[in-house]
Amino acid sequence: MMDFAERTVAQFFTTYAIENFTVSTDESRLLFSTNLNGKMNIWAMDLPGGFPYLFAQTEQSAQFLKEDNSKTFVLTALDEDGNENSQLQVLPYEGGLPHPLFAAEKEEKHFFQELREDGTLYYATSRENPAFLSGYRYHLDDGTSEKLYEGTKGATFMNAVSPDGSKVVVGELRANTHIASYIVEKGNWTPLSDNPDTGHVIGDAVFVSDTKLYMITNENSEFSGIASFDISTGKKEEVLSLPEESITSLKWNKENAELYFTSEQGVEDRLYRWKPEEGSSPVNMHAPVSVIEQLSVSDLGNIYVLGMHADEPFNIYCFRGQEWHKITENRVLGVPRKDMIRPEVVHYETFDGMMIESLWFKPEKANGYVIFWPHGGPQAAERKQFRAMFQSFLNEGYAIFAPNFRGSTGYGASFTKLVEQDWGEGPRLDCKAGIEWLFNSGRCDRDKLFLVGGSYGGYMALLLAGRHAEYFRAVVDIFGVSNLFTFMESVPDHWKPIMEQWLGDPVKDKTRLEKDSPITYLASMTKPMLVIQGANDPRVVKEESDQIVEALLEQGTHVEYLVLDDEGHGFSKKENEIRVYERMLSFLKEHQAH
Repeated sequence: MMDFAERTVAQFFTTYAIENFTVSTDESRLLFSTNLNGKMNIWAMDLPGGFPYLFAQTEQSAQFLKEDNSKTFVLTALDEDGNENSQLQVLPYEGGLPHPLFAAEKEEKHFFQELREDGTLYYATSRENPAFLSGYRYHLDDGTSEKLYEGTKGATFMNAVSPDGSKVVVGELRANTHIASYIVEKGNWTPLSDNPDTGHVIGDAVFVSDTKLYMITNENSEFSGIASFDISTGKKEEVLSLPEESITSLKWNKENAELYFTSEQGVEDRLYRWKPEEGSSPVNMHAPVSVIEQLSVSDLGNIYVLGMHADEPFNIYCFRGQEWHKITENRVLGVPRKDMIRPEVVHYETFDGMMIESLWFKPEKANGYVIFWPHGGPQAAERKQFRAMFQSFLNEGYAIFAPNFRGSTGYGASFTKLVEQDWGEGPRLDCKAGIEWLFNSGRCDRDKLFLVGGSYGGYMALLLAGRHAEYFRAVVDIFGVSNLFTFMESVPDHWKPIMEQWLGDPVKDKTRLEKDSPITYLASMTKPMLVIQGANDPRVVKEESDQIVEALLEQGTHVEYLVLDDEGHGFSKKENEIRVYERMLSFLKEHQAH
């Protein structure tokens, strides 16, 4: 029998990210944004069954991809090394190099909504209104544009355009749990909500005619359902809800008069099709993935999804001929899916009696150590998604525990709102209860727990390291917030309108914000720490990590600092990703008991 070397960390990072995709109108070509060759570029596949080929050399993340129906060009929006200032670009239909669609200032942001057959483009932009954004219609034939609206209360994004182009649905972001929506026509704003000033979310909307639309809403409900709105009469009607599920995205197929939608329930997604005019029940499409990132429906009614499982990375699938077909083949090098680790869904009781759903990953060959992973967001969730980081750590023998503490999505609107103006108390106590559950259930010894988190999870890692250092052997903070006051001042302009509801007022809530800032507990941050930061991060700027590292060094705490000069709030370049996680593994190994 032949012997082979053990699997390496690098093998788990041969998988590639797929950010988004588009399919041509005739369904002959697939374009997708991916780091297949190590950096984010646009790749193509001729359908069905073609081999991937490089379509556009961008080396940047693409916000969206859209072919024009006349097959003369492709639209996209690209940022620069993770700065998230995505700007509209145009590419030749056969591929090549991108060019700006029009001149824009360096800090300007563009948010694509729709490209019409008549050559009009609808998009929102930070131009001259960086906090609230404005909406424009741009005419590709002559390069002229017209302003459709100007946001005034929260960052505004277009959700839909009527068939005749006269009306746009505009979402107004006042908080992650408060997104009012309006129909805007000739400067007039008609609310789609019963009361735009109460906390609720209206999400995707689709026009089925110039006077009727369907939309996702959780107004008057814990979970998001579908409502119809008749523009001519102003009548709104709730038409579909699913028990304990929130509908998350919505598409309309005109030919079949059919709605397609995704929903979330805890750690998994579902996909349905439904004919609303027939009064029938929605049909579960039995999606081929656990987590759906993008849904697209062709004119012919074929369904395309981008998604993943905890034990299988991003892939694109198509539903045609009454069955699912896998288009891409993204897999871990030399590791069959049967050898990947799937999580167990577990629950524990937290400090106030509430039950917290969590994911528990148990390695095949355990080394005795557990990684506690508080997720980012915070209004997000740890789900059955593929993380190369998790699978590589599991391969090294680490177990992983990921709780969906209060503030997580997927468990109802009230649960998600619990983190607002309470970043550091309730969620922290949920994490503390989860740690004690790990010890009391025998899943982890008290001297064998590591702490790793990114973004809000990095913030929570710092806070736990400062307030509960006795639990952990060592800590890894990946672009985490260290000081809530400096964080509130440095977030992107279009985030600033939501900060008071999200975090609080720096003057009125000064005492609480000090209590919830990790840097307040600097003196008790005694355990070894690795801090990782993208230099171009616009969400949690580099100064957040700089200040905590500098202060820890001054007091003599063992801290290592890794800065990636060409990354933002994440790792888009494969070389950087491998470098980061290899360093994390070596750091954890160095701080095991010897």
